[in-house]
Amino acid sequence: MPTLETVAIPHLNAEFLKEHPVLSNGSADKQLPERVLQFGEGGFLRGFVDWMIDGMNRKGLFNGRVVVVQPIAQGQVKMLNEQSGAYTLLMRGIEEGNVVERQELITSISRGINPYADFQGYLKCAHNPDLRFIVSNTTEAGIAYSAADKQSDQPPASFPAKLTLLLLERYKAFNGDASKGFVLLPCELIDRNGDNLKKTVLQTAANWGLDAAFVQWIESANVFTNTLVDRIVTGYPRNEVEKLWTNSGYRDDLFDSSEVFHLWVIEGPASLNEELPLAKAGFNVIVSDNMKPYRDRKVGILNGAHTTTVPAAFLAGFNYVGDFMADAAVSGFMKSAIADEVIPTLTLPKAELELFAASVFERFSNPFIQHSLLSITLNSVSKYKARVLRSLERYVDLRGELPKRLTFALAALIVFYRGTEIKDGALIGHRDGKEYPIKDNQPILEKYASLWSAFDGSAAGVRTLTDAVLEQKEWWGKDLRTIPNLSVAVAEYANAILTKGVVAAIAEIK
Repeated sequence: MPTLETVAIPHLNAEFLKEHPVLSNGSADKQLPERVLQFGEGGFLRGFVDWMIDGMNRKGLFNGRVVVVQPIAQGQVKMLNEQSGAYTLLMRGIEEGNVVERQELITSISRGINPYADFQGYLKCAHNPDLRFIVSNTTEAGIAYSAADKQSDQPPASFPAKLTLLLLERYKAFNGDASKGFVLLPCELIDRNGDNLKKTVLQTAANWGLDAAFVQWIESANVFTNTLVDRIVTGYPRNEVEKLWTNSGYRDDLFDSSEVFHLWVIEGPASLNEELPLAKAGFNVIVSDNMKPYRDRKVGILNGAHTTTVPAAFLAGFNYVGDFMADAAVSGFMKSAIADEVIPTLTLPKAELELFAASVFERFSNPFIQHSLLSITLNSVSKYKARVLRSLERYVDLRGELPKRLTFALAALIVFYRGTEIKDGALIGHRDGKEYPIKDNQPILEKYASLWSAFDGSAAGVRTLTDAVLEQKEWWGKDLRTIPNLSVAVAEYANAILTKGVVAAIAEIK
């Protein structure tokens, strides 16, 4: 709640924007056509897509605004409309070794619609001939088919069903005109998000028995792109917002914050560079006919750096990413793992990969973001499989030997999962005499609890335990003992961590 000191600060709204046009550089012009429909009004899309559209508008390259659809019954559309779609984005981080802060007033959103309160208003958007792009971020669970949705629902519960109704309305409004299809840009954090969205829409259309000609129009007139998004958006800066209001000269209840770095890879036709000139406007956006190399880069370097380092860093006594980045030994371990063991396994040019890695390390050192190591360790078994194991196997194929640090990371993961008691759905580990929760799927936690309960403390016992972990095909997709020398190396590293401590064990890696 605002204090007495902030009551006098004017509220960001249409009247304020008219009185202070210089703040929005004129981009709050309501005459710009609505060209984008966006499912999701949360901090991420506002700190990523809407920020970019605002930037294109300021440079006269897009000249279009965004209509935001509230995807669930409870949301922020009312607040968004009260502020005339405007909000502030504060970007903070490190660039080329320097701490930077940038603040912008974003006015690319024209209005918000709550389909639970105004379903016909939602459908009416389909009649707008200027509408061309559909953006979404409905969480990873949002792109999921639901057989329970009905065509008569106003609105149906799932995002794919809402979208199917909008597409049907569009098809009818323009008599199946192939030129009135949409470009869909889903930003949900799942692999092949566009392919999955298209699949769920077609499943919904089939469930409803919709006309074959409409289904063909979905297939041929619309472009479902796969995208890869990368930016940490920290959202509403609750602990410092009153100070930010005072500095800005207005109260903004939708104040948003993010890191400086951003990347958007869109797998789609090259013509998107002209229709949606994000790269031309200076944004880090790549339109490609194959996003796999970029996904491999992100998973291997960004996500892989986290998963390779975090269990070991936590065992070494650190609690946040920024803390271990300030430690030469642990951050050096991570940087060597990426430079020497991950980058050689990727297909993009080495210089490009090294530049991306350098940006990742700067992001990890961002003093404005406190990223808890324990939160990163959630589901570390599946994360190791998805983010690190592929790099390890490719390295073995290329070099004929194990990558030492990626192997050590597996041993550190096993030791991190050391616990014999499950409480409140978490396996309980101990560090420096204090408990910490280990969170993963229940069968995984139960297996670790059983293995560590039987552990006798000997070197032979370490080998028995690590082999029992490596042989879990349902965890790793294969028996990891089949990888040459991995069983021996993981056991030796795990024993070193248990007997000498993780810091001393890292120091011995040459």
